[in-house]
Amino acid sequence: MIVDTLTQPTDLIRTDGFTFVRAPDMRALLEQAGPLTDFSTFAASWNDLGPDTYMADGGRYRKRRHAVYAVAADGIVRQPAQPHYQSRDYNTLNGGIERWFEPVTEAVGSGPTMTSIVTFCRNLFGMVSPTDTSRGWHVEVHQFRIEARRGVEGRPTPEGMHRDGVDYVLVLLVNRVNIASGVTSVHDLAGKELGHFTLTEAFDAALVDDARVMHGVTPVEPLDEAEPGFRDVLVVTFRRA
Repeated sequence: MIVDTLTQPTDLIRTDGFTFVRAPDMRALLEQAGPLTDFSTFAASWNDLGPDTYMADGGRYRKRRHAVYAVAADGIVRQPAQPHYQSRDYNTLNGGIERWFEPVTEAVGSGPTMTSIVTFCRNLFGMVSPTDTSRGWHVEVHQFRIEARRGVEGRPTPEGMHRDGVDYVLVLLVNRVNIASGVTSVHDLAGKELGHFTLTEAFDAALVDDARVMHGVTPVEPLDEAEPGFRDVLVVTFRRA
């Protein structure tokens, strides 16, 4: 049975601090927020990401693009390019500095799919946290490709189990090719595991209350070592402005 309202994910985030939404349900929810008519172009844009040059572990397995939006009840406005910053309290590996990434292209950043995803998040997170809506949201979107090659694992969360230092997080799988593992786990702030799952199909999604839980993903490896493998996700973070 397809989830066709925001009630169930809202209730699960409120009670558990997170929820895993399977692809058919997630797609149905996104299509309520708006069209996904450019999804094939949206997904193909992961083939044109720039390298993440800030990896303190020396890895060259992560590519990304980044964009910032001001989001309120009456609209979504893309902001000028700005750095991504996390303190070392939240990212002990790569935090503590301003990190500038190549911007999400205008066509993707203002396209129907991205707009529908951000609109969905605004509607859902607004229901989870209905107070103080006058301030709107500071929203960052990250296109990530984690590559896995022969003898070189890719680490979706090289900083380990972590919080992002925001209010809410969406992790949406866009594509997954020739990789094994990549198990997402969610823990409470004392370190107790609350659940785990694997994003395997386009539109599989995790929704997280970042103030209440930590999350991490195990490294990925190629299924066929003779061929490259990769895991493409969109991460959207919402923080009260």
